Amino acid sequence: MVIATENYVTAGKLQIKKSLYELVKKEIAPKTEVTNKNFWSSLEKLLHDYMPRNAELLKKRDSLQKKIDTWHIENRGKKHKPAAYKKFLKEIGYLVDDVQDFKINTSNVDDEIAIVAGPQLVVPLDNARYVLNAVNARWGSLYDASYSTDTISQANGCKKIKKYNPIRGERVILRGRNLLDRHFPLERDTHKHVTQYYIKNNQLGVHFGDGTETSLLKPQQFLGYTGKADNPKSILLRHHDLHVEIKLGDGLFIGRRDHAKIYDIHLESAVTAIMDCEDSVASVDTDDKLKVYSNWLGLMNGTLVRTVVKEDETIERAMEPDREYIGADGKPVIKKGRSLMLIRNVGSHLYTDMVLYNGKQVPETMIDLMVTSLSAIHDLKGNSKRPNSLKGSVYIVKPKMHGPEEVALANELFARTEEALNLPGNTLKMGIMDEERRTSVNLKACINAASERLVFINTGFLDRTGDDIHTNMEAGPIIPKAEIKQAKWLQAYEDSNVQVGLNCGLKGKAQIGKGMWAMPEEMTNMMKTKIQHLKAGANTSWVPSPVAATLHAIHYHRLNVKSRQDALMNAAKIPVDDILDIPVIDPKRKLTPLEIRHELENNAQGILGYVSRWVGQGVGCSKVPDINDVALMEDCATLRISSQHIANWLHHGVVTKQEVRDAMKRMAVIVDRQNRDDVNYEPMSNDFSTSVPFLAAIDLVLKGRKQANGYTEFILYDRRQEQKSLG
Repeated sequence: MVIATENYVTAGKLQIKKSLYELVKKEIAPKTEVTNKNFWSSLEKLLHDYMPRNAELLKKRDSLQKKIDTWHIENRGKKHKPAAYKKFLKEIGYLVDDVQDFKINTSNVDDEIAIVAGPQLVVPLDNARYVLNAVNARWGSLYDASYSTDTISQANGCKKIKKYNPIRGERVILRGRNLLDRHFPLERDTHKHVTQYYIKNNQLGVHFGDGTETSLLKPQQFLGYTGKADNPKSILLRHHDLHVEIKLGDGLFIGRRDHAKIYDIHLESAVTAIMDCEDSVASVDTDDKLKVYSNWLGLMNGTLVRTVVKEDETIERAMEPDREYIGADGKPVIKKGRSLMLIRNVGSHLYTDMVLYNGKQVPETMIDLMVTSLSAIHDLKGNSKRPNSLKGSVYIVKPKMHGPEEVALANELFARTEEALNLPGNTLKMGIMDEERRTSVNLKACINAASERLVFINTGFLDRTGDDIHTNMEAGPIIPKAEIKQAKWLQAYEDSNVQVGLNCGLKGKAQIGKGMWAMPEEMTNMMKTKIQHLKAGANTSWVPSPVAATLHAIHYHRLNVKSRQDALMNAAKIPVDDILDIPVIDPKRKLTPLEIRHELENNAQGILGYVSRWVGQGVGCSKVPDINDVALMEDCATLRISSQHIANWLHHGVVTKQEVRDAMKRMAVIVDRQNRDDVNYEPMSNDFSTSVPFLAAIDLVLKGRKQANGYTEFILYDRRQEQKSLG
């Protein structure tokens, strides 16, 4: 491919887009003690040394997939033999030898990752408004989260109306008192009967309506207050390492008539937040990427702001300051006002023309690593108005790595970046997303390859499902999507991830995470089910919004994750054969035409609903109505599942190309209707032959089997660039 270079700056063997070069030179590099010249020369050396290895590892992925495809083709129609299959995977190097037992040796890890169990947000880094909402979600209003969601029933006079509903408000107040009674009990009686909170002799005391007094059953739960001791404005409490702040005074609406003058209860909510450069971002060129890098820089130096016009009022949103209290001993107590931020770089399979090396595109993840690490130096050197890490670390999540060789390469890249930027060894901490099957079955070896900088593993079950479908493409038609949630491999994978993490010493040193709750409007169901992630041993779990983070935080008060992890330490080992179980449809089972049509249309609608925004509007993550008009959080991972599932059924003759095209057209009409109120939306059904989003959706399915690892980005990038060229 010939690339016009008139918009590039030449530095050695590099050609750098002028806008990126200027961003680094004028905004990022100053005050980091890394010169612009040294930065680019270091990147050149890094690309020279590691681009060939990156390319080799990508070729190995393709080679292994071809061998697995051949195995399934040769064994088609035969009874599956797990032992023979596992032996074959070992022979080709897909399964590696077991490593000896070890414990990770990561140091200088912030408490939010090492000690505190709590919710985690993932937010697209190209959207400053979302980013600020996420970083400021460290604290959330229990009253607002309850009043505004379906966790408070609308029955019995509690309906949400335009004006404040005092009956609904009373239900909210009752929930708050119940939380206090359950986790911060008094020596006697209940918080429901308290008429005043006060501080006396460095302890929290309360008055009741009958004139009697009492104090906390566990006095050590009281940490501090604001205001005056005899009339505090707020009370700070702690339980399971999470903080709760009782807000006192004359509040608006909820709590206005409260007999103890509690007008709100703030919960420590999104303890950590992943700022995402990857699956939730539609970044296809330098202009897009500069938004990502600029927002990260603003977070690292504490200056990120966004001006919002709301009801003719201009509001400037910025990063929240820390919260200050008078401690129980009279000394100042400061608590972080913001979520601890991690950053997720893109995967190693994506190449970009932001920088050219010898005229060729380079791995985007290597530029991500260097630029975002350089930006983080502002935080490390204390230049930030709103500090992130108090332990001098930078937290980088690496997605879509296949096996320990790729983790080892990432570990070397981190070390070289530290050397280039004059950072102490292991300043750059690594998160490994367990979302590809070759990582799942070799997770212990993967952790070992980064054992001195590892701070995070999780089960990315969405991408993991997409990879499972693609890896088993030739094994036969995959079971319907809804049934995959009960598949043998999926439960084994979820359990094994936690088990391996605990056995490798992650408890008290790193996060073990679970995946996203995808229905942001259905908070009652979330509260009923998401506590299972804690029971499984995860000390963090993804939520779709700040409100969801506040509600999910309640789970971390109800269940002691540390104790749960201790209980799981001696669980029986999960056999790798279970993770390798192949979820194909039983040959004796015959799907009905109605079942096939329902599955096809459900997948097609999900693809079109997401792609119409990704390609059409450059929105990488959003609430997309499903076929039943239920809003679901969609990103490239969910797209990977749906597109690979149809591609699999198409390949095995469950559906035909014509049936796929017809279903896409029917569903495009529905998606157009669902987006009719969006003034920026361009309908696909007006002309299927010219709608770039519609053509992208068709490509994702008809060309899906040939996409490396079933990834969607190659098609999305090309079609989005085409859409942008059309204006």
